[in-house]
Amino acid sequence: MRGRLSGLVADTRPLRNDHFRRLWTANIITVIGAQLTVVAVPAQIYADTGSSAYVGLTGLFGLVPLVVFGLWGGALADVFDRRTLLIISTSGLIGTSALFWVQAALGSTNVWLLLCLFSVQQAFFGINQPTRSAVLPRLLPPDLLPAANSLNMTVMMAGGIAGPLVAGILIPFIGLEWLYFIDTITLFATLSAVVRLPSLRVDRPEGAAGLGRAPTPGLRSVVEGFTFLRTQPVLMMSFVVDLIAMVFGMPRALFPEIASESFDGPDAGGLAFAFLFAAIPIGAVVGGVLSGWVSRVEAQGRAVVVCILVWGAAMVGFGVAVGIAGAAASLRTTMLVAAVLLLAVGGAADMASAAFRSSMLQTVATDEMRGRLQGIFIVVVAGGPRVADVAHGASAALIGTAAAAAGGGVLVVVGVVVAALAVPSFVRYRVTRAPEAG
Repeated sequence: MRGRLSGLVADTRPLRNDHFRRLWTANIITVIGAQLTVVAVPAQIYADTGSSAYVGLTGLFGLVPLVVFGLWGGALADVFDRRTLLIISTSGLIGTSALFWVQAALGSTNVWLLLCLFSVQQAFFGINQPTRSAVLPRLLPPDLLPAANSLNMTVMMAGGIAGPLVAGILIPFIGLEWLYFIDTITLFATLSAVVRLPSLRVDRPEGAAGLGRAPTPGLRSVVEGFTFLRTQPVLMMSFVVDLIAMVFGMPRALFPEIASESFDGPDAGGLAFAFLFAAIPIGAVVGGVLSGWVSRVEAQGRAVVVCILVWGAAMVGFGVAVGIAGAAASLRTTMLVAAVLLLAVGGAADMASAAFRSSMLQTVATDEMRGRLQGIFIVVVAGGPRVADVAHGASAALIGTAAAAAGGGVLVVVGVVVAALAVPSFVRYRVTRAPEAG
């Protein structure tokens, strides 16, 4: 029994590496603050406008800088010392969080100012994340990457639980400005861990990936990343299936309206609001704690497809629960519980899918291409939900929140099945695990 449990719980071997442990520990602090801002921005917009369509605009204002600076940031990460880039981009995130705090403290109700600040924040995020992901294979051996990605996802999603719960409870009492202030302060923990990293210049052996030279961080370098990706159909499909899952199946832009209209919450904050935002991270954390199995999976392509099918089915159920709550007031508490549980199931499936897809990329890409491919990865992973914000916000205005959420889940299931049939090599993708010592 002890052996079975040890094989089920998260693999913590990556934490033996001092640099990874410091980054991971700092994230425990930073992610909570970051999630406060993730909740505070749509809450402030909905409180000021009362419109899910305006909330959905965060997707558009976040997507454009994320695409531009995510791709450019990946190119920068293949040229400059990655430690230096992490210091600069983390400092930029601290500055934008401080500006969020200032505008809220001054009582601003200008939604366009808020959206522009959000765009600047996403630009720094676009540089930071591909650089951070490209660093990981320099710190850890390949066989520990699935476990490390699971640990990172678990921390990120744990913050996604604490942030919405704390925000939902505190917004009515202390206001939004203090949430932004907490985010600003907690980011210094990550800055401290990044400063202590060693120099991380790009390892560029002659002839690697057909280049063997230092690229310039411009359009040509970005194109070279896409050219390399085109030669890797498995990696290409890992991006495609994630876009299908997120664009069609991420209903977070609807949470403020669902909490208010379907579950009788206030316009901003409240328990229903908090639980809806926390549900997906709750599922991801549970999945992360029980992620010991991911290091043993060899059929990673098939595992990704199964995880995304589970995600899509969970979103269909979520939309149905919201629809029942809107039609039957007596069932709203029961349907809130059902909605939260279904979102949690989706979160667990998404955590596993992300761990496998990240490991595929980090294993296949060479170090001199890794930053650019991580830039594309971040654009897909973070950009998909932002497209979803726009799509769900607009569709909810036409057909209602329940139909928008459930219909999106149906499109996820159909889309991933079509993708799997179109590129069977992705489903067949496997890795071979070396036997464990002892």
